[in-house]
Amino acid sequence: MTQFDPNAWWQREDLCYRGKQLFFAGHAVSQLADRFGTPTFVYSASRIEANLKRVRDALDGAGLDGRSSIFYAMKANRFTPLLQFIEQTGLCGIDACSPNEVKHAINCGFSPSEISFTATSLSKKDFARLAAYDGLFMDCDSLHAIRSWGELKPNSEIGLRINPAVGIGRACNDRLQYAGCSTTKFGIYREQFQQALELADEYGMKVRKIHFHTGCGYLNTELAQLDHVIGECMKFVDIAPDVQRVNIGGGLGVTHMADDQALDFERWSAVLRKHFQHRDLHVEVEPGDYICKDAGLLLLGKTFVELKRDTLFVGVDAGFNIAPEPAYYGLPFQPVPLYVDDEPLTMMTVVGNINEALDIWYENALLPDLEQHDYLALINAGAYSSAMASNHCMRGEFKEQLLI
Repeated sequence: MTQFDPNAWWQREDLCYRGKQLFFAGHAVSQLADRFGTPTFVYSASRIEANLKRVRDALDGAGLDGRSSIFYAMKANRFTPLLQFIEQTGLCGIDACSPNEVKHAINCGFSPSEISFTATSLSKKDFARLAAYDGLFMDCDSLHAIRSWGELKPNSEIGLRINPAVGIGRACNDRLQYAGCSTTKFGIYREQFQQALELADEYGMKVRKIHFHTGCGYLNTELAQLDHVIGECMKFVDIAPDVQRVNIGGGLGVTHMADDQALDFERWSAVLRKHFQHRDLHVEVEPGDYICKDAGLLLLGKTFVELKRDTLFVGVDAGFNIAPEPAYYGLPFQPVPLYVDDEPLTMMTVVGNINEALDIWYENALLPDLEQHDYLALINAGAYSSAMASNHCMRGEFKEQLLI
Protein backbone atom coordinates (compact mmCIF):
# COMPACT_ATOMS: atom_id res chain seq x y z
CA MET A 1 0.00 0.00 0.00
CA THR A 2 1.04 3.58 -0.65
CA GLN A 3 -0.51 7.02 -0.93
CA PHE A 4 -1.65 8.46 -4.24
CA ASP A 5 1.07 10.46 -5.97
CA PRO A 6 -0.36 13.87 -6.97
CA ASN A 7 2.47 14.14 -9.51
CA ALA A 8 1.94 10.78 -11.20
CA TRP A 9 4.09 10.28 -14.31
CA TRP A 10 1.24 10.61 -16.81
CA GLN A 11 -0.01 13.98 -15.60
CA ARG A 12 0.47 17.09 -17.71
CA GLU A 13 -1.21 20.47 -18.00
CA ASP A 14 -4.24 19.22 -19.93
CA LEU A 15 -4.56 15.84 -18.14
CA CYS A 16 -4.22 16.16 -14.39
CA TYR A 17 -5.91 16.31 -11.02
CA ARG A 18 -7.14 19.70 -9.90
CA GLY A 19 -7.84 19.35 -6.27
CA LYS A 20 -9.23 15.84 -6.12
CA GLN A 21 -10.90 15.77 -9.57
CA LEU A 22 -9.39 14.47 -12.81
CA PHE A 23 -9.51 17.02 -15.63
CA PHE A 24 -8.92 16.42 -19.34
CA ALA A 25 -8.88 19.13 -22.01
CA GLY A 26 -10.42 21.58 -19.57
CA HIS A 27 -13.29 19.27 -18.56
CA ALA A 28 -13.93 17.42 -15.30
CA VAL A 29 -13.79 13.81 -16.47
CA SER A 30 -16.54 12.72 -14.07
CA GLN A 31 -18.87 15.20 -15.78
CA LEU A 32 -17.90 13.80 -19.19
CA ALA A 33 -18.69 10.29 -17.99
CA ASP A 34 -22.04 11.38 -16.56
CA ARG A 35 -22.88 13.25 -19.77
CA PHE A 36 -21.83 10.71 -22.38
CA GLY A 37 -22.10 7.43 -20.49
CA THR A 38 -19.71 4.51 -20.87
CA PRO A 39 -17.88 3.12 -22.68
CA THR A 40 -16.93 6.36 -24.43
CA PHE A 41 -13.76 7.55 -26.11
CA VAL A 42 -13.11 11.27 -25.63
CA TYR A 43 -10.50 13.07 -27.73
CA SER A 44 -8.86 16.43 -27.20
CA ALA A 45 -8.66 18.55 -30.36
CA SER A 46 -6.17 20.92 -28.74
CA ARG A 47 -3.83 18.05 -27.83
CA ILE A 48 -3.99 16.69 -31.38
CA GLU A 49 -3.10 20.10 -32.79
CA ALA A 50 -0.26 20.52 -30.27
CA ASN A 51 1.16 17.12 -31.20
CA LEU A 52 1.04 17.99 -34.90
CA LYS A 53 2.79 21.30 -34.26
CA ARG A 54 5.47 19.53 -32.22
CA VAL A 55 6.27 17.23 -35.14
CA ARG A 56 6.14 20.18 -37.55
CA ASP A 57 8.61 22.17 -35.41
CA ALA A 58 10.97 19.19 -35.17
CA LEU A 59 10.98 18.79 -38.95
CA ASP A 60 11.67 22.48 -39.39
CA GLY A 61 14.51 22.15 -36.89
CA ALA A 62 16.15 19.41 -38.94
CA GLY A 63 17.52 21.88 -41.47
CA LEU A 64 15.16 20.79 -44.23
CA ASP A 65 14.29 24.36 -45.30
CA GLY A 66 10.64 23.66 -46.09
CA ARG A 67 11.43 20.26 -47.60
CA SER A 68 9.15 18.19 -45.35
CA SER A 69 5.52 17.08 -45.01
CA ILE A 70 3.36 15.32 -42.44
CA PHE A 71 0.77 12.74 -43.43
CA TYR A 72 -1.51 11.61 -40.60
CA ALA A 73 -1.87 7.81 -40.62
CA MET A 74 -5.65 7.65 -40.41
CA LYS A 75 -5.69 3.94 -39.58
CA ALA A 76 -4.84 5.17 -36.06
CA ASN A 77 -8.22 6.89 -35.67
CA ARG A 78 -10.78 7.57 -38.41
CA PHE A 79 -13.47 9.29 -36.29
CA THR A 80 -15.08 11.75 -38.70
CA PRO A 81 -15.06 14.90 -36.50
CA LEU A 82 -11.42 14.18 -35.62
CA LEU A 83 -10.40 13.91 -39.29
CA GLN A 84 -12.36 17.03 -40.16
CA PHE A 85 -10.56 18.90 -37.40
CA ILE A 86 -7.15 17.69 -38.58
CA GLU A 87 -8.00 18.84 -42.12
CA GLN A 88 -8.95 22.29 -40.81
CA THR A 89 -5.58 22.72 -39.08
CA GLY A 90 -3.84 22.65 -42.47
CA LEU A 91 -0.85 21.00 -40.81
CA CYS A 92 -0.85 17.68 -42.64
CA GLY A 93 -2.23 15.41 -45.30
CA ILE A 94 -3.42 11.82 -44.96
CA ASP A 95 -1.62 8.50 -45.08
CA ALA A 96 -4.20 5.93 -46.24
CA CYS A 97 -3.95 2.17 -46.63
CA SER A 98 -7.25 1.08 -48.19
CA PRO A 99 -9.65 2.40 -50.85
CA ASN A 100 -12.30 3.03 -48.20
CA GLU A 101 -9.84 5.11 -46.19
CA VAL A 102 -9.18 7.24 -49.27
CA LYS A 103 -12.90 7.71 -49.81
CA HIS A 104 -13.45 8.58 -46.14
CA ALA A 105 -10.57 11.08 -46.11
CA ILE A 106 -11.98 12.84 -49.17
CA ASN A 107 -15.42 12.96 -47.55
CA CYS A 108 -13.75 14.63 -44.54
CA GLY A 109 -12.34 17.40 -46.71
CA PHE A 110 -8.95 16.17 -47.96
CA SER A 111 -8.22 16.23 -51.68
CA PRO A 112 -6.67 13.18 -53.42
CA SER A 113 -3.45 15.16 -53.89
CA GLU A 114 -3.20 15.48 -50.10
CA ILE A 115 -3.27 11.70 -49.68
CA SER A 116 -0.30 9.35 -49.78
CA PHE A 117 -1.38 5.74 -50.28
CA THR A 118 0.59 2.71 -49.07
CA ALA A 119 -0.92 -0.74 -48.64
CA THR A 120 -0.27 -4.42 -49.12
CA SER A 121 -1.98 -7.35 -50.86
CA LEU A 122 -4.22 -5.16 -53.01
CA SER A 123 -6.76 -6.78 -55.32
CA LYS A 124 -7.67 -5.80 -58.89
CA LYS A 125 -10.80 -4.22 -57.50
CA ASP A 126 -8.73 -2.18 -55.03
CA PHE A 127 -6.43 -0.90 -57.77
CA ALA A 128 -9.36 0.01 -60.02
CA ARG A 129 -10.98 2.05 -57.26
CA LEU A 130 -7.74 3.84 -56.42
CA ALA A 131 -6.97 4.63 -60.06
CA ALA A 132 -10.18 6.66 -60.24
CA TYR A 133 -8.73 9.33 -57.94
CA ASP A 134 -6.75 11.95 -59.86
CA GLY A 135 -3.76 13.15 -57.87
CA LEU A 136 -3.56 10.21 -55.44
CA PHE A 137 0.07 9.19 -54.94
CA MET A 138 0.71 5.44 -54.91
CA ASP A 139 3.54 3.76 -53.00
CA CYS A 140 3.94 0.25 -54.44
CA ASP A 141 5.05 -2.36 -51.93
CA SER A 142 5.67 -5.31 -54.27
CA LEU A 143 6.34 -6.30 -57.86
CA HIS A 144 2.67 -7.24 -58.03
CA ALA A 145 1.70 -3.68 -57.06
CA ILE A 146 4.07 -2.11 -59.60
CA ARG A 147 2.69 -4.28 -62.38
CA SER A 148 -0.94 -3.74 -61.39
CA TRP A 149 -0.58 0.04 -61.09
CA GLY A 150 1.46 0.23 -64.27
CA GLU A 151 -1.32 -1.42 -66.25
CA LEU A 152 -3.79 1.21 -64.99
CA LYS A 153 -1.52 4.24 -64.69
CA PRO A 154 1.37 3.92 -67.17
CA ASN A 155 3.79 6.86 -67.34
CA SER A 156 2.81 8.01 -63.86
CA GLU A 157 5.00 8.84 -60.87
CA ILE A 158 5.11 6.32 -58.03
CA GLY A 159 6.84 5.50 -54.80
CA LEU A 160 8.37 2.20 -53.77
CA ARG A 161 7.95 0.87 -50.28
CA ILE A 162 11.16 -0.93 -49.39
CA ASN A 163 12.14 -3.33 -46.62
CA PRO A 164 15.67 -2.85 -45.24
CA ALA A 165 15.50 -6.08 -43.18
CA VAL A 166 16.07 -4.07 -39.99
CA GLY A 167 13.27 -2.82 -37.78
CA ILE A 168 12.46 -0.65 -34.80
CA GLY A 169 9.83 -0.83 -32.08
CA ARG A 170 9.04 0.19 -28.54
CA ALA A 171 11.21 -1.70 -26.03
CA CYS A 172 12.27 -4.21 -28.71
CA ASN A 173 8.67 -5.48 -28.94
CA ASP A 174 8.77 -7.67 -32.06
CA ARG A 175 4.98 -7.47 -32.36
CA LEU A 176 5.45 -3.80 -33.23
CA GLN A 177 8.09 -4.35 -35.93
CA TYR A 178 7.39 -4.45 -39.66
CA ALA A 179 10.93 -5.45 -40.64
CA GLY A 180 13.77 -7.39 -39.07
CA CYS A 181 15.37 -10.82 -39.03
CA SER A 182 12.13 -12.56 -39.99
CA THR A 183 10.93 -12.01 -43.55
CA THR A 184 7.70 -9.98 -43.59
CA LYS A 185 5.13 -9.14 -46.24
CA PHE A 186 5.99 -5.43 -46.10
CA GLY A 187 7.94 -3.79 -48.90
CA ILE A 188 10.52 -4.71 -51.51
CA TYR A 189 13.75 -6.26 -50.28
CA ARG A 190 17.17 -5.38 -51.66
CA GLU A 191 17.33 -8.63 -53.62
CA GLN A 192 14.32 -7.53 -55.73
CA PHE A 193 14.92 -3.79 -55.79
CA GLN A 194 16.69 -3.59 -59.15
CA GLN A 195 13.96 -5.74 -60.67
CA ALA A 196 11.38 -3.34 -59.20
CA LEU A 197 13.09 -0.35 -60.80
CA GLU A 198 13.25 -2.11 -64.16
CA LEU A 199 9.59 -3.15 -63.95
CA ALA A 200 8.53 0.43 -63.22
CA ASP A 201 10.57 1.56 -66.21
CA GLU A 202 8.77 -0.95 -68.46
CA TYR A 203 5.54 0.93 -67.73
CA GLY A 204 7.18 4.33 -68.16
CA MET A 205 6.73 5.08 -64.47
CA LYS A 206 9.19 7.29 -62.61
CA VAL A 207 10.10 6.21 -59.06
CA ARG A 208 9.95 9.55 -57.25
CA LYS A 209 9.71 8.33 -53.67
CA ILE A 210 11.27 5.72 -51.41
CA HIS A 211 8.99 4.78 -48.53
CA PHE A 212 9.76 2.70 -45.46
CA HIS A 213 7.96 2.01 -42.20
CA THR A 214 9.76 -0.53 -40.06
CA GLY A 215 8.08 -0.38 -36.65
CA CYS A 216 6.03 1.44 -34.04
CA GLY A 217 6.20 3.14 -30.68
CA TYR A 218 9.89 4.01 -30.49
CA LEU A 219 11.17 6.39 -27.83
CA ASN A 220 14.60 7.78 -26.93
CA THR A 221 16.27 4.43 -26.30
CA GLU A 222 15.49 3.41 -29.89
CA LEU A 223 16.82 6.54 -31.62
CA ALA A 224 20.18 4.92 -32.33
CA GLN A 225 18.28 2.14 -34.09
CA LEU A 226 16.29 4.72 -36.06
CA ASP A 227 19.61 6.19 -37.21
CA HIS A 228 20.66 2.71 -38.36
CA VAL A 229 17.34 2.03 -40.12
CA ILE A 230 17.47 5.30 -42.07
CA GLY A 231 21.08 4.61 -43.01
CA GLU A 232 20.15 1.22 -44.44
CA CYS A 233 17.22 2.70 -46.34
CA MET A 234 19.33 5.42 -47.89
CA LYS A 235 21.23 2.67 -49.70
CA PHE A 236 18.04 2.14 -51.74
CA VAL A 237 17.75 5.88 -52.39
CA ASP A 238 21.30 6.00 -53.71
CA ILE A 239 20.57 3.55 -56.54
CA ALA A 240 17.19 5.00 -57.55
CA PRO A 241 18.11 7.85 -59.90
CA ASP A 242 14.77 9.70 -60.02
CA VAL A 243 13.93 9.82 -56.30
CA GLN A 244 12.87 13.22 -54.99
CA ARG A 245 11.11 12.27 -51.75
CA VAL A 246 11.73 9.91 -48.84
CA ASN A 247 8.95 8.82 -46.50
CA ILE A 248 10.43 7.62 -43.20
CA GLY A 249 7.13 6.17 -41.98
CA GLY A 250 5.65 6.78 -38.56
CA GLY A 251 6.49 4.94 -35.36
CA LEU A 252 6.98 7.90 -33.02
CA GLY A 253 5.83 6.69 -29.62
CA VAL A 254 4.28 8.05 -26.44
CA THR A 255 4.95 7.16 -22.83
CA HIS A 256 3.00 4.20 -21.46
CA MET A 257 4.73 3.54 -18.15
CA ALA A 258 6.42 5.45 -15.36
CA ASP A 259 9.92 4.58 -16.53
CA ASP A 260 9.30 5.70 -20.12
CA GLN A 261 10.84 8.99 -21.19
CA ALA A 262 8.94 11.20 -23.63
CA LEU A 263 10.47 11.31 -27.08
CA ASP A 264 13.19 13.95 -27.25
CA PHE A 265 12.38 15.83 -30.45
CA GLU A 266 15.71 17.58 -30.54
CA ARG A 267 17.44 14.20 -30.73
CA TRP A 268 14.89 12.90 -33.26
CA SER A 269 15.41 16.01 -35.36
CA ALA A 270 19.18 15.55 -35.15
CA VAL A 271 18.87 12.05 -36.66
CA LEU A 272 16.95 13.50 -39.61
CA ARG A 273 19.40 16.36 -39.96
CA LYS A 274 22.29 13.89 -40.16
CA HIS A 275 20.76 12.02 -43.09
CA PHE A 276 18.86 14.70 -45.00
CA GLN A 277 20.17 18.20 -44.36
CA HIS A 278 22.69 18.05 -47.20
CA ARG A 279 20.57 16.02 -49.62
CA ASP A 280 18.16 17.54 -52.10
CA LEU A 281 15.27 15.39 -50.89
CA HIS A 282 11.81 16.13 -49.51
CA VAL A 283 11.18 14.23 -46.27
CA GLU A 284 7.76 12.85 -45.35
CA VAL A 285 6.67 11.42 -42.00
CA GLU A 286 3.37 9.67 -41.27
CA PRO A 287 2.70 9.46 -37.52
CA GLY A 288 -0.69 8.32 -36.32
CA ASP A 289 0.13 6.98 -32.88
CA TYR A 290 1.97 10.10 -31.75
CA ILE A 291 -0.67 12.48 -33.10
CA CYS A 292 -3.70 10.95 -31.41
CA LYS A 293 -2.78 8.34 -28.82
CA ASP A 294 -2.25 10.56 -25.77
CA ALA A 295 -5.08 12.83 -26.98
CA GLY A 296 -7.69 10.25 -26.01
CA LEU A 297 -9.24 8.69 -22.91
CA LEU A 298 -11.51 5.67 -22.70
CA LEU A 299 -14.17 6.20 -20.05
CA LEU A 300 -15.38 2.98 -18.44
CA GLY A 301 -18.05 2.11 -15.91
CA LYS A 302 -17.08 0.01 -12.91
CA THR A 303 -19.07 -3.22 -12.61
CA PHE A 304 -17.57 -4.97 -9.58
CA VAL A 305 -14.66 -5.15 -7.15
CA GLU A 306 -13.95 -8.62 -5.83
CA LEU A 307 -11.08 -10.59 -4.28
CA LYS A 308 -10.44 -13.94 -5.98
CA ARG A 309 -7.73 -15.89 -4.21
CA ASP A 310 -4.92 -13.36 -3.83
CA THR A 311 -5.98 -11.05 -6.69
CA LEU A 312 -8.31 -8.10 -6.30
CA PHE A 313 -10.24 -7.68 -9.55
CA VAL A 314 -11.98 -4.55 -10.81
CA GLY A 315 -14.49 -5.20 -13.56
CA VAL A 316 -15.51 -2.60 -16.14
CA ASP A 317 -18.23 -2.39 -18.76
CA ALA A 318 -16.07 -2.87 -21.88
CA GLY A 319 -13.49 -5.37 -23.04
CA PHE A 320 -10.37 -5.67 -25.15
CA ASN A 321 -12.40 -5.87 -28.37
CA ILE A 322 -13.02 -2.09 -28.42
CA ALA A 323 -9.38 -1.15 -27.74
CA PRO A 324 -7.22 -4.21 -28.42
CA GLU A 325 -3.65 -2.88 -28.12
CA PRO A 326 -3.07 -4.20 -24.57
CA ALA A 327 -4.17 -7.68 -25.68
CA TYR A 328 -2.54 -7.68 -29.12
CA TYR A 329 0.70 -5.83 -28.48
CA GLY A 330 1.20 -5.79 -24.73
CA LEU A 331 0.93 -1.99 -24.62
CA PRO A 332 -0.44 -1.01 -21.20
CA PHE A 333 -3.27 1.49 -20.88
CA GLN A 334 -2.79 3.05 -17.45
CA PRO A 335 -6.10 3.08 -15.48
CA VAL A 336 -6.73 6.23 -13.46
CA PRO A 337 -9.55 7.08 -11.04
CA LEU A 338 -11.70 10.11 -11.76
CA TYR A 339 -11.16 11.50 -8.28
CA VAL A 340 -8.72 10.81 -5.47
CA ASP A 341 -8.45 11.30 -1.75
CA ASP A 342 -5.72 10.89 0.83
CA GLU A 343 -6.16 7.16 1.11
CA PRO A 344 -3.98 4.08 0.66
CA LEU A 345 -3.63 2.44 -2.72
CA THR A 346 -4.07 -1.26 -3.35
CA MET A 347 -2.84 -3.51 -6.13
CA MET A 348 -5.73 -4.38 -8.47
CA THR A 349 -6.19 -6.03 -11.86
CA VAL A 350 -8.62 -4.29 -14.20
CA VAL A 351 -10.63 -6.66 -16.42
CA GLY A 352 -13.36 -6.34 -19.04
CA ASN A 353 -16.63 -8.05 -19.92
CA ILE A 354 -15.48 -10.38 -22.72
CA ASN A 355 -15.38 -14.16 -22.29
CA GLU A 356 -11.72 -14.47 -23.25
CA ALA A 357 -8.66 -15.04 -21.07
CA LEU A 358 -6.82 -12.14 -22.69
CA ASP A 359 -9.48 -9.64 -21.65
CA ILE A 360 -7.24 -7.89 -19.14
CA TRP A 361 -6.86 -4.12 -19.27
CA TYR A 362 -4.09 -3.79 -16.70
CA GLU A 363 -2.49 -6.10 -14.17
CA ASN A 364 -1.35 -4.95 -10.73
CA ALA A 365 -2.48 -1.34 -10.99
CA LEU A 366 -2.16 0.75 -7.83
CA LEU A 367 -5.62 2.22 -7.28
CA PRO A 368 -7.59 3.65 -4.34
CA ASP A 369 -10.58 1.90 -2.81
CA LEU A 370 -13.07 1.89 -5.71
CA GLU A 371 -16.17 0.80 -3.81
CA GLN A 372 -17.65 4.31 -4.04
CA HIS A 373 -16.40 4.99 -7.59
CA ASP A 374 -18.63 4.64 -10.65
CA TYR A 375 -15.98 5.08 -13.35
CA LEU A 376 -12.39 4.56 -14.41
CA ALA A 377 -10.46 6.16 -17.27
CA LEU A 378 -7.79 4.58 -19.43
CA ILE A 379 -5.19 6.95 -20.84
CA ASN A 380 -3.48 6.67 -24.27
CA ALA A 381 -6.71 5.45 -25.89
CA GLY A 382 -6.76 7.94 -28.76
CA ALA A 383 -5.05 5.78 -31.41
CA TYR A 384 -5.34 2.16 -32.52
CA SER A 385 -8.24 1.67 -30.15
CA SER A 386 -11.69 2.49 -31.55
CA ALA A 387 -10.28 2.12 -35.08
CA MET A 388 -9.41 -1.53 -34.34
CA ALA A 389 -12.62 -2.37 -32.49
CA SER A 390 -14.72 -5.44 -33.20
CA ASN A 391 -18.14 -6.67 -32.18
CA HIS A 392 -16.78 -9.77 -30.44
CA CYS A 393 -19.38 -11.26 -28.08
CA MET A 394 -21.69 -8.61 -29.59
CA ARG A 395 -20.17 -6.11 -27.19
CA GLY A 396 -18.83 -3.69 -29.77
CA GLU A 397 -20.93 -0.67 -28.83
CA PHE A 398 -19.18 2.50 -27.74
CA LYS A 399 -19.40 6.27 -28.24
CA GLU A 400 -16.82 8.80 -29.41
CA GLN A 401 -16.66 12.52 -28.68
CA LEU A 402 -14.23 15.19 -29.86
CA LEU A 403 -13.64 17.91 -27.28
CA ILE A 404 -13.03 21.23 -29.02
